Amino acid sequence: MINFELRSSNFENERTSNVARFAKFNLVGGIGIGVQLATVALLVHGLGVGPVLATAAGVTAAVLNNFAWHVRWTWQDRMGPGVSRFAAFARFAGANGVVSLVASVAMMPVLVSAGVPAIPANVITIAVCGVLNFWLGNRLVFAA
Repeated sequence: MINFELRSSNFENERTSNVARFAKFNLVGGIGIGVQLATVALLVHGLGVGPVLATAAGVTAAVLNNFAWHVRWTWQDRMGPGVSRFAAFARFAGANGVVSLVASVAMMPVLVSAGVPAIPANVITIAVCGVLNFWLGNRLVFAA
């Protein structure tokens, strides 16, 4: 019975930790959304760049921003002195960055051709990628 209680307690602690971490992930993601949408708006409306290329630049800016915040806040407990920031960034770019970039660039032409403006189309693609990116971050990029 003691073992069961210990396992149950560990499970509850991990679940509580994941709920708090998911909340942090979404707050960082909110900042990243602002970075991405501001970049897209500046490029599309200010400089006349096409929406797909602007989205690629916006996603890149958001990935860089989000990685910095995740290292400092969301998963700071997993970024001890022996953890390479470069290796973590490579995993983050290879997982979250690729998912966000590929999904966004693949979805943008479809959404834009359906009449959805660039900014709302970006919001849709961000929502689609969010849950998968948290899972990748928690299990692969910043694994305990």
